[in-house]
Amino acid sequence: SLPNIADKSLVYHQYDYMVRTDTVVTPGSDAAVLRVKGTKKGLALTCDCNAYYCYLDPYEGGKQAVAEAARNIVVSGATPLAITDCLNFGNPEKNEVIYQFAKCIEGMAEAAEYFKIPVVSGNVSFYNESKNKAVLPTPVVGMVGLMEDILKHTTQSFKKQGDLVILIGENTEELGGSEYLKNVHKIRYGKPPKVDLKKEKMVQDFCLKAIELGLLRSAHDVSEGGLAVALAECAITGGFGFKGEIYTSLREDAVLFGEAQSRIIVSIDEKEFSTFKRLAEEEGIIYQVLGFVDKDDFEFTVKNSRVKKISLGLDEISYIWRNSLKWALEK
Repeated sequence: SLPNIADKSLVYHQYDYMVRTDTVVTPGSDAAVLRVKGTKKGLALTCDCNAYYCYLDPYEGGKQAVAEAARNIVVSGATPLAITDCLNFGNPEKNEVIYQFAKCIEGMAEAAEYFKIPVVSGNVSFYNESKNKAVLPTPVVGMVGLMEDILKHTTQSFKKQGDLVILIGENTEELGGSEYLKNVHKIRYGKPPKVDLKKEKMVQDFCLKAIELGLLRSAHDVSEGGLAVALAECAITGGFGFKGEIYTSLREDAVLFGEAQSRIIVSIDEKEFSTFKRLAEEEGIIYQVLGFVDKDDFEFTVKNSRVKKISLGLDEISYIWRNSLKWALEK
């Protein structure tokens, strides 16, 4: 129900996103996808930034904005191509603001250089303050990617009951900067999750290769809200439930709601698992089978020294997710 997580269709349904009838994937998944008429090619587009991460650690927040934008392009089936940015900050005459600005740019530049994605345009907006209080540092990253065959595009939605659901990447105990820590425990300090650019690139390259080979039925990156929320988004938008369990030595709230980077949830036909496993081993990718796509229920059990179980109906979580932003605006 949190505004940063809840369905945003109330906003984007006010705009025409079918101009020239080129839109193949409409808003609501990780990236929009447009066809290039007269060719098999497509373009994926996304905008990303976690301003709260940038407030807690501008350098890591800047890196994360680029990494997540690239991840959203990749899970749609496209190769990241170019970046534009919109850098929004407070009064640069204040030391803390110009520090945020400089460090965000350093982090963005490091990630862009590592991924070899050029920044081709952008703009800077300073003095964004009200009652002498600055906005959170918000370096928004817009990214475009290219797919050679638009028929191979992927979305976040679960597609078929019985499909295996797999996590690519590794869970950690990083809870700093998370929606869970900020909104449930009212803790607004700490370090946001770090981005290991090498691991990030490996996960993205593997996901893109699996999509190109036709192994994946869905792909969705883990971001705000953590693993449990990302699974719920896949279920809600696909109209399917989920049943699964995970064995871990980590604390259960970190597994469920921590926002560790470089993680992607995918679903595959069970018959493709041996091929998926072989490819992951060849590429040195850490993965974990989480469960399977179900019909109606959303159930997820974490087993460490204790057992934590989430058990909800798909209709219940869908109703909350789809209506919470409208309810908040009506208050």
